[in-house]
Amino acid sequence: MSFSIQNNEILETVRMVSDQHFDVRTITIGIDLHDCIDTDINRLNEKIFAKITRVGKNLVQTATELSARYGVPIVNQRIAVTPIAQIGAATGADSYVSIAQTLDKAAKAIGISFIGGFSALVHKGMSAADEVLIRSIPEAMACTDVVCSSVNIGSTRAGINMDAVRLMGETIRQTAAITPEGFGCAKLVVFCNAVEDNPFMAGAFHGAGEADCVINVGVSGPGVVCAALQNTQGLSLTEVSELVKKTAFKITRVGELIGHEASKMLGIPFGILDLSLAPTPAVGDSVARILEAMGLSVCGTHGTTAALALLNDAVKKGGMMASSAVGGLSGAFIPVSEDEGMIAAVEAGVLTLDKLEAMTAVCSVGLDMIAVPGNTPASTLAGIIADEAAIGLINSKTTAVRVIPVTGKDVGDHVEFGGLLGRAPVMPVKSGSCEVFINRGGRVPAPVQAMKN
Repeated sequence: MSFSIQNNEILETVRMVSDQHFDVRTITIGIDLHDCIDTDINRLNEKIFAKITRVGKNLVQTATELSARYGVPIVNQRIAVTPIAQIGAATGADSYVSIAQTLDKAAKAIGISFIGGFSALVHKGMSAADEVLIRSIPEAMACTDVVCSSVNIGSTRAGINMDAVRLMGETIRQTAAITPEGFGCAKLVVFCNAVEDNPFMAGAFHGAGEADCVINVGVSGPGVVCAALQNTQGLSLTEVSELVKKTAFKITRVGELIGHEASKMLGIPFGILDLSLAPTPAVGDSVARILEAMGLSVCGTHGTTAALALLNDAVKKGGMMASSAVGGLSGAFIPVSEDEGMIAAVEAGVLTLDKLEAMTAVCSVGLDMIAVPGNTPASTLAGIIADEAAIGLINSKTTAVRVIPVTGKDVGDHVEFGGLLGRAPVMPVKSGSCEVFINRGGRVPAPVQAMKN
C-alpha cells in the first residue's frame, strides 16, 4: 500500500512539535516467541534472547533516523512478546524470573525503553503455568529494570476470574513491598478485555492472532488538542467535537507516516496505529487541561465524565479517518501521576478515586498510575480491580488497573517516580472491607450478549 503526506501537513507537524508537546510516543515491535519453546528453561532463555536481539537490533537506529528526518520526537522504542506464561509452560519450571531477566538483558542489548509480555491470560481460568507466572511477578519486577507485566483477569465473553483477582491483589501488595516506593507496580497492569495489539506499556503483549513480527505505533498529542481548544468559548459542544476530530486527524497522519516508514526500513509489516492522548508531566501536555478547556473549572467536577466521553469519541472518529488501521487502545488516557492537571485536581480535593472510576467507563483504559497508602490491604486492592473489571465486562471495553501501594506513605504524601511516570499524590481508598466478597472466589459470570457463539 502506498502512503503519502502533503507538505502543509509537515509544516503543521513542525508547529505541533515545537509549541504543543506533540510526539510519537512509541514504536513497538511485537514478536511471537512460540518458536522459542523448549522443555529446558536455559535453552528457552537462549532462544528468546537470540530472537529478540535479531528482530529488534535496528529498532533504536530506525527511530533515531525517522525522528531526524521528519523532526518529530519518537520518545520510546519498545518490544512486546507473546505472553510468557504460554512460552514457559513446557519447561515445568516453578519460577519464570530467569525469563524476565532474559527479557531485560535482551532489551538492554538493543537499547530499547521497555519490553512487555511478562504476562498471563487468565480470564476464564488459570493453568499451572499462569499461576507460576503470576507468583513470579514480584521478584521479576524487583530484579529487572525495563520489563513490564500484565495479567488479563476478565472479559465480556468469559466473565471475571475472581480467584485471579484475589491473587493479583496479593501480588500487587508483594511487589510494592519489595520494590522502592512500590515502583515495581508502575510496571504491572491488570486488565479486563485486554487487546492483542496494544503498543503502550505496561500492558503491551503480542497476541495469539498476530503475525510473527509486527510494528505498532502509538501517537500522543494532548497538548495539540488543548491548544486547539483555546479561545473557543463561543463554540457549542458539537463544534468542539468537530474541532477535536480534525485535530486528531492531523496527529494520526503523522503516526501513520512514521509507522509505514519504520515498516519499510525494518522489513516488518505495519500493524496498527494507536492514537491515544497519553499525557506527560509537562505543563501543557495534560488530558485534564483539555477537559477544563471545554468549560470545567477543574477536572473532576460535575460534567467531567460527559466531557471525557465527548473527547474520547471525537479522538477515535478523527483517528479512524486518518489511518489504514487504527487499533490498540486509541482514545484518552487518564494516568494520575503522568498528568499535571490530574495531579492538581487531586491536590485540590476535587478529583477522587470514585470520580476516576466513573471516568473509566468512557475513557480508553482505566485506573492508571494511582498511588494509594502502603498499608492498603490486598483484599481492597482486589476490590478495586474487581470494580474496574466489572465496568469493562458490562460495557464490552478494555479496562485496567495500575495502582501503586507506596510503602511508608499515607494520604496527603507524594511519591516521585521520575521521567514520564511523573509524581503522584497518595489518594485515599474506601474504609470498610470487601475481604469476604473477594475470598468467595469463583467467577463473576459473563453478561448475556446473545444466544450465539
